Amino acid sequence: MGRPVRDRVRRLREWRPAPPPLPDHLEPVLRDTDPEWFARELAIAAAPPWDGWLLALRRLSWLVDLFGRVEITGGIPDELRRGPLLLAANHVGDFDPFLIAVALHRLGVVPRIMATGGIMSAPVAGPVLERAGGIRVERGTEVARHAVRVTEVALVHGGHVVAYPEGRVGLSPDWWPERGRTGLARLALGVGVPVIPVSQWGAQDVLQYGNDWGKLRTLARSLVRRPVLRVHVGPPVYLEDLRPGRVGDANRARMRIAAAITRGLVPLRAAAAPLRPDPTRPTTGAAAFPGGVVPEDIP
Repeated sequence: MGRPVRDRVRRLREWRPAPPPLPDHLEPVLRDTDPEWFARELAIAAAPPWDGWLLALRRLSWLVDLFGRVEITGGIPDELRRGPLLLAANHVGDFDPFLIAVALHRLGVVPRIMATGGIMSAPVAGPVLERAGGIRVERGTEVARHAVRVTEVALVHGGHVVAYPEGRVGLSPDWWPERGRTGLARLALGVGVPVIPVSQWGAQDVLQYGNDWGKLRTLARSLVRRPVLRVHVGPPVYLEDLRPGRVGDANRARMRIAAAITRGLVPLRAAAAPLRPDPTRPTTGAAAFPGGVVPEDIP
C-alpha cells in the first residue's frame, strides 16, 4: 500500500463531523481526566438534533424496509413528544437499533441512541452515530458514569433517548427480555422524565448474533424473505409513587419497566412466525418474566 493510499485511509479513519460548540454552562463539568470524547458528546447532547441525522431519518429510512416489512403499533402522545423522554427497548440483535430509530421517527420523535463504546469507536460509523446524538456506554469501566452525565444533559435539553435496560443483546433461552440493570430506572427517577416502553420483534432474523460471515448470510437472506419487523410503543410506565434514592425504588422501577416491555412483546410474538434458531447466540441470560407471563401484582 503506497503512502498516498495510507494517508487517505488514515484521514478516513480520523474523520468526524464537526460537533457544535460546548455551551458555557457546561464548561465547569469538564475535568482534565475526562476522555477526549466527553466534551463533544456533552455539546451534542445540549444541541438540537443534527440536520444530517434528520435528513437520514427522512430520506434513508426506506433502507430498513428492504430487509423486512415494518409494522408499528401504539404511539406517543403529542404532549410527550415535545419534552424529554426515555424510551426503554428490548434488545434482540444488532439490527434492531436501525429498526427502532426508524419506527420512532415515524411516530414523531428524533431518537438519540445509547450504544456500546466499541460501535462508537468504529471509523466513520462511530463519528456519525456520535454526531447524531448517540451516547457512548463504556460498560464495566471507570468512565461508565460519563454516559449518565451525557444522558442527563440530553434529557434536560428535551432529548428523546433510547436505552436498553438489559445492557446488551438479551440472552435468555426463550428470548424474553432480561431483568436488566437499575441504571435506566435510577436515571428516570433522578431526572423525573417519562419512560416509554418499546417492544420489538423480528430484527433478530436480519442479523445473526455471532460476528462472522453468517451475519452477511442472514442479511442477504432477509432481502429475499423480508421478515415482519414489529415495533410496539406502549403507554408511559407508572413511576409517580417512587422516589430517587429511596431503598428498593430503583429495583421496583426496573421491574415495572421490564414488565411493560414484556407485556408489549406478547402480542408481537404471538403474531410472528415460529422463532428461527440462532446457533451463534449464547443462552446464558435469564428472563425477567419467563414465558412472557407478568404477575398481576406488578403494576
